[in-house]
Amino acid sequence: MLDWNLYGTIALRLSLALLVGAILGLNRWMHHKSAGIRTHSLVAIGSATAVMLIGDFVKDDAQSVSRVLQGLITGLGFLGAGVIIREQHALRVHGLTTAASLWACAIIGASFGAGQFALGAISLATILLTLFIGGPLERLVAKLNGVRRGSEISGEPD
Repeated sequence: MLDWNLYGTIALRLSLALLVGAILGLNRWMHHKSAGIRTHSLVAIGSATAVMLIGDFVKDDAQSVSRVLQGLITGLGFLGAGVIIREQHALRVHGLTTAASLWACAIIGASFGAGQFALGAISLATILLTLFIGGPLERLVAKLNGVRRGSEISGEPD
């Protein structure tokens, strides 16, 4: 017999993960970054799926879920490393913010996968706030302090 309540819960969790990935990916895409809507959405959906999958098998055993989250956090480091680019001659690094947003996207997807809707939504809001005002704030502080570059390792904010 089909449990439509279960399917509805799965659909809600994955849809929220998709939405978060699309929103964060859209921000990165609008800034012409390498990881956009599809990459962020896939990361969030995959994370939500992994957390739901392990939660079903172990009936929310904290240690098992913790191990899955540790694997996600570590594995996303490799994906993030792929979007970080270092210009050899200019000594500039690009892609750090996109790598961090992918990592955060995975964790938000995992929170929706675990059913922590408020945590995921509030986390999304704070990350978007950071992405929207971070660059202009860095430029303002640099201008006020007379700093010629936007950050210590890049010519302008990522």
